[in-house]
Amino acid sequence: MHEVTSHKSNACNEAITIIADARDEQYGNASHVYKVRFQPKHGDPQGCDIEFQRGPIKEVGVNGVTNEALLAILIDRMDGFQSGAFACEDNREVLACLLNAMRWLQERTRARVARGVEGTNVI
Repeated sequence: MHEVTSHKSNACNEAITIIADARDEQYGNASHVYKVRFQPKHGDPQGCDIEFQRGPIKEVGVNGVTNEALLAILIDRMDGFQSGAFACEDNREVLACLLNAMRWLQERTRARVARGVEGTNVI
């Protein structure tokens, strides 16, 4: 397990702890479970666990969230900010970068489908 700290840039983010499970060499050397925790001003600690897909879908089925699903949430959230009172150049740039990240993940998937290796451990 290891703590992820790259989000810590202000008081709110300093108060959020992210713990990742051990990186899994069998499935790409990535962590697959992230525990996100924070202490609200009043009440008990809160948070959520994010469980990513572990293993190729053709072999293990769907068992977790994908990078694309999390990006879709962030894209929707930033699009909301940009359509309201918090619209600004910084948010526009963030949204553009998120959309670009989604495009590259989808392009990777299209290429894997074309090669007939999507849903497998084949690179």
